[in-house]
Amino acid sequence: MSLYAIAIQPFLEYGFMRRALVASLSLGLSAGPVGVVLMLRRMSLVGDAMSHAVLPGAAIGFLVSGGLSLFSMGVGGVIAGLSVAMLSGAVSRTTVLKEDASFATFYLASLALGVLIVSLRGSNIDLLHVLFGTILSVDRDAILMVGGITSFTLIALALIYRPLAAECFDPAFLRSVKGHGALYHLTFLFLLVINLVAGFQTLGTLMAVGMMMLPAAVAQLWGRTLFTMAAIAAFVAILSGYLGLLLSYRLEFASGPTIILVASAIYVLSLLAAPSGLLMRRFNRPHLSG
Repeated sequence: MSLYAIAIQPFLEYGFMRRALVASLSLGLSAGPVGVVLMLRRMSLVGDAMSHAVLPGAAIGFLVSGGLSLFSMGVGGVIAGLSVAMLSGAVSRTTVLKEDASFATFYLASLALGVLIVSLRGSNIDLLHVLFGTILSVDRDAILMVGGITSFTLIALALIYRPLAAECFDPAFLRSVKGHGALYHLTFLFLLVINLVAGFQTLGTLMAVGMMMLPAAVAQLWGRTLFTMAAIAAFVAILSGYLGLLLSYRLEFASGPTIILVASAIYVLSLLAAPSGLLMRRFNRPHLSG
């Protein structure tokens, strides 16, 4: 079997494979850089919590539209995600609870509420669609939504790149020059939520954050600057989407989990082979002096 038949032919012959590829490539372009900023700000668990927080809003959108409506579920997910972010921030400022603890409590309640709503009015198939996504069934409207979110995210990140970098590496400096850190924090949370909504439409709520955090972890092992890490994360996310779809087609696996497993495999390889990885540390140990 030729390389063309293995690597290219499935995407040329089948429209659903082409649409899934375009959606995963577009999602990777924005989810990777967002994941890098999320990790550098030590908000990895917050990203996981937010991915579940969109579920009740999407479930309410599912009920209102009477089915799997892209627009209703997307709007509901954004509203629910931002509401959880605001409530968690308010709780952390007015009580002794830290922000991560308040996020954890709200995301557990949100996940349970969302699953309950979908299970009450929908079927088991609807529940599986919401939790695990169906990237092979994305249509033109879903691709346009993901593409719009990607374009908006990349433009917004370019506009707030400097203050975001300052807040990642030296938040005290940004506060000292009155750099409106709270405004940039809210803007970043909004970008996080809409990217999770885009990921939720394709990979489901349980794995949407995987397209962010795994490429970001790989990028942190290989990159040294914020821009380099963002570029590496986007490349890893795109590569994971392509290889995951290809493997799922050849091996008849579920596409969403296969994409995340490919990203996990790249992360494991990076742990070994990256400049700061385990193998390089073992073989490049400094010689003892004296």
